[in-house]
Amino acid sequence: MKRILTILVCLLAIQFSAQASKDKRITFDQLPAQSQQLIKKHFDKQPIALVKMESELFDKSYEVIFTNGDKIEFDKKGEWKEVDCKYTQLPVELIPVQIQNHVSKNYPDIKVIKIEKESRNRYEISLANDIDLEFDSKFNLIDIDN
Repeated sequence: MKRILTILVCLLAIQFSAQASKDKRITFDQLPAQSQQLIKKHFDKQPIALVKMESELFDKSYEVIFTNGDKIEFDKKGEWKEVDCKYTQLPVELIPVQIQNHVSKNYPDIKVIKIEKESRNRYEISLANDIDLEFDSKFNLIDIDN
């Protein structure tokens, strides 16, 4: 009896988790206005391959993937969470000035290809030379990952 109950609970958990996170293809116009403005301002010349909305149990997020492989993730309000420009230069305006200053001083001539806002206003950036830098909410460098 315990085995049957355990199997039933597992099956329900699998079904619930599958229902909890769903990706849905949407149009550019269905993105929050703030997301649309950022793309029009900084990525206007890049053709969009895919726009999708991910609905989770208590949250919603958006992802825009360009034909060159670059991508941007947005939160439910339309604020960027991650900008990944593997194949182009990350727009400098998206990088906080303190982080820009650190990178230009310590890694001159190396471009930032990815920036991610983490919880509690932490930032993680990836450089073209495969170094990741993590900054706290006051833009102090707290981790370097090679």
